[in-house]
Amino acid sequence: MQSKNVVAYIEIRAFAHATEEEDKVLAAMRNILPQRLSEEVSIKKSSLTGHHGNPITCLEAKIKDRNMVKAVLENLASKLRIMDKELLGGMIEQHIDGGTLYLRLDKQSAYLGEYKLCTADPIHLRVHFRKSRPKEIADACRGFGLIP
Repeated sequence: MQSKNVVAYIEIRAFAHATEEEDKVLAAMRNILPQRLSEEVSIKKSSLTGHHGNPITCLEAKIKDRNMVKAVLENLASKLRIMDKELLGGMIEQHIDGGTLYLRLDKQSAYLGEYKLCTADPIHLRVHFRKSRPKEIADACRGFGLIP
């Protein structure tokens, strides 16, 4: 399954709130990428305003290149903690909607070069698959090593 082109593209998004240093959030996003691709991936910035008027910067990247997509997923699988892989594997269908796998990684851990699933103020990854059946997506995730 790994050798087939099962993933269409990956979107990565994070928000840098007024209380955070934008450069650190950007570094956390780049740390999710394999080192050799870190500077090749273009990250767009857009300015948003929070509910109370606070400035928020949205950082987004879209990875379409088949080799880059494969490298990102393999990198993620190699650094994701086994506990998180098991947790994700046990509830994979809750992370899939309409052919897309939704993952949330801890921003602080990513900044430190570690990968950890979380729910609060994360780096969002949306992995868009060419197939939409949850079993096919789970099989592909197993093939990449994201779940046991």
